[in-house]
Amino acid sequence: MPPAWIETVAEPAAEGLLADVHARVAPDGAPVANILRCQSLHPEGLREHHALYRTLMFGKGALSRACRESIAVAVSAANQCFY
Repeated sequence: MPPAWIETVAEPAAEGLLADVHARVAPDGAPVANILRCQSLHPEGLREHHALYRTLMFGKGALSRACRESIAVAVSAANQCFY
């Protein structure tokens, strides 16, 4: 089943910047999560989205990583998002 109704680029077909970003978001040949693959037609946006995620989840701040993850789970549940 495709990850979305929009066109996406699968990992084996990725080239250039998209291949570089795929390697960053899914190291060691792991599959790229569908939530990220949906942005495959705009590799610059995907790169920046991943950078924002890394900053929010791993950057310095008052909240622990566990607290940040808990908030993400609560928001996803409230939005009925099962990602």
